[in-house]
Amino acid sequence: MEATTTGQDSARTQRVGAPRQAGGAPQRVLAVDVGNTSTHLGIFEEDRLLGTFEHTTPARITPDEARLCVREALGMLALDVPGDAIISCVVPALADAWCRALVAECPGRTLVVGPGLKTGVRMRYDDPAEVGSDRVADVVAARETYGAPVVAVDLGTTTNFEVVDAEGAFAGGIIAPGVALGAASLARAAARLPTVELRAPAQAIGKNTRTAIQSGVVLGEAARIDGLIDLVFAELGQEAPVVVTGNFADTMSALLRHDVTVDGTLTLRGLDRLWLANRR
Repeated sequence: MEATTTGQDSARTQRVGAPRQAGGAPQRVLAVDVGNTSTHLGIFEEDRLLGTFEHTTPARITPDEARLCVREALGMLALDVPGDAIISCVVPALADAWCRALVAECPGRTLVVGPGLKTGVRMRYDDPAEVGSDRVADVVAARETYGAPVVAVDLGTTTNFEVVDAEGAFAGGIIAPGVALGAASLARAAARLPTVELRAPAQAIGKNTRTAIQSGVVLGEAARIDGLIDLVFAELGQEAPVVVTGNFADTMSALLRHDVTVDGTLTLRGLDRLWLANRR
C-alpha cells in the first residue's frame, strides 16, 4: 500500500446520496479507480489533488473491507472524509461492494462512471457504451492537460491507447495484453519457461533463457508501443503529444524511442474532471 500527498455528453449517471450544497468552502471529492491489478484513490479539492493512495486489487472485497480501505487512505493522508465520491471500476465483481462502501462513507453523492455521464468529449466510437470507464477518464484528463490532438497510453493489465484527434474528439483506441499479462501467459503456456522479473536486459540478444524472455517480453512490448504510436500518427495525419500512465509507465517510457510524458495521476485527474462536469 502506498499513500502520496501532492500539491497538485448527457446524463444517465448513477447518483446516490444527498444533493450538493451550494456555496461554502470548496468541496472535496474522493476519486476511486478500481483496476484489474491495482486500486488507486485520490482526494481532490475542486481541481487540486491533495493526495493519493494505492493498494493491490483483491479478487473479492466486501463493502466493509472497501470502507476500511478508504479510512486507511484518509488516515495515512491525514485528511477528513470528502463530501462526494466518484468511481471507475473495470472489475464487475467488485463494483457493487465499492459503490456501497462509498455511499456509506461519503455523506454527499457518489457518481459511477458509465454510459450517459457528461464528459464534454465527442465520442467517435461505434458504441460509446463499450468504452471502459478508466479509458473515458484518461481521455478527459489527457485532453484537458495536453490539448488536442493527444495520445494517452495506459500501461496496466492491458496496454490501452486512447486517441484524441485535432478537433478534440475521441477518435478511438487500441487494446492489447499488458506486459505482465504477456509474461504470465508465456510462463503458463510453455512448461519449460520460467516467470522472470519484468525489466529490460542489457542487450536484445539474450544469452540465457531469463534474458531471452526479458528481451521478448519487455523490449518486445516497447517495440510494439513504438510501432503502434507510428501507426496512430499516420492515421491522424500528424504527430501528437504522447502521455504514458499506469503501473508500467516508468519502466516502459525509458525504453521508447518516442518522446513521451509520464503522468501517474492521469486517470484520477480524469475522474475529478468528470465529477466537476457532473456535480450540482
